[in-house]
Amino acid sequence: MAEVQAVNDGSAAARIGRLFEQVEHAARAGRDAEVTACLSGILAIAPEHPRALNMIGNRLLSGGDAAGARRMFERAVAQDPQAPPIWLNLAFAARATGDSAAELAALDRALVADPYFVVALLEKAQWFERHDRKAEAVLAYRALNDAAPAFETLPPRVADALRHGKALVDSEDQSIEREIRAEIGDRPIASQRFEHALEALGGRRKIYHPKPAGLHFPYLPAMQFFDRAQFPWFEKLEKATDDIRRELLGLLQGADPNVPYVNIAPGTPENQWHALNRSLNWGAIFLLKDGEPIRDMLDRCPVTASALADLPLLDIPHRGPTVMFSTLKPHTRIPPHHGVTNIRAVVHLPLIVPQGCGFRVGSETREWREGEAWAFDDTIEHEAWNESDDTRIIMIIDVWNPFLDEEERALLRTTNQVLARMGEVKT
Repeated sequence: MAEVQAVNDGSAAARIGRLFEQVEHAARAGRDAEVTACLSGILAIAPEHPRALNMIGNRLLSGGDAAGARRMFERAVAQDPQAPPIWLNLAFAARATGDSAAELAALDRALVADPYFVVALLEKAQWFERHDRKAEAVLAYRALNDAAPAFETLPPRVADALRHGKALVDSEDQSIEREIRAEIGDRPIASQRFEHALEALGGRRKIYHPKPAGLHFPYLPAMQFFDRAQFPWFEKLEKATDDIRRELLGLLQGADPNVPYVNIAPGTPENQWHALNRSLNWGAIFLLKDGEPIRDMLDRCPVTASALADLPLLDIPHRGPTVMFSTLKPHTRIPPHHGVTNIRAVVHLPLIVPQGCGFRVGSETREWREGEAWAFDDTIEHEAWNESDDTRIIMIIDVWNPFLDEEERALLRTTNQVLARMGEVKT
């Protein structure tokens, strides 16, 4: 008896499958009567088939019978409560019948089944907005902005609605920032971190995080530009700027000692470096490279070599420091990228900086000033550009991250000895 039942069930499933195929063909051909007949035939075999009920509900809703559509969708979700699109359709039908509470309940059930269902998130945000519940609308639009794909990948109607929601969130964020600033009043804000926090709260600043390509030392402060106070030796280095520049110009008098800074091996993906790979548009004159002195260059730059000897260079045998004169030719841009490890700070000493040059680390953009050093965490996204007609040259120096103590530095030297021995490139 059980065997006969299984045969019958299989035969019913096959007939239902053929009828759904016929529905699809008829719908594409615009044969509405045939679609209706096929769907009725499916319900004659399986009266509570959720897919058929959903399709009938959609036809009724588009035909103006919202009440009939709602009954169909309610029967469908009773059979398949984990189907977000059917709950969404039930929400549309509830709205069309004027039942706002049922609409919101259906949207919530759709999002229980799929918390990242973008259309349901959008409809819920719009429901709050229509019902003058602005705070909840803003929260819903925030969730939507986090879950939604890029605008250009979405249908125009959805993309436009998302842009509207983003504008609402931005307006609310700016209002919050204004209220906080009003509460602070004339009290001066000395903390840059707090200032950036307010700007981020107001939607005017993005917070960037370190993304080292290699060794990531945890719990170090994520500083875009380090505080000058952490580098008390900057002033002495800066006083040597004129002499360092003079020695640099001496190097450039003969054959060009620059080599391409980007030199990716053939067969390795170039990614964002395609335009600069093996190009002298971004060149380097190395004084030390991966911890090894370039003796010929150092001998020709004795003042520079003496200045470097007094610095807390990243001293990891065969790994660091790298010190170089970095040349960026006219109308060249270094694309956004991340450095290898946050155990170092990267120091820039600008030597030749024409107008039109700039540098961004995370959310902060600066212009180099000749003779004025700064240090930054290069594992935070950064980029540089030279829009002038002349070459820009700065000295780049790897030093220890100032938040590492002597014991940690010693342990990191040992760590990198092992990594080097095992062939791992982590710094």
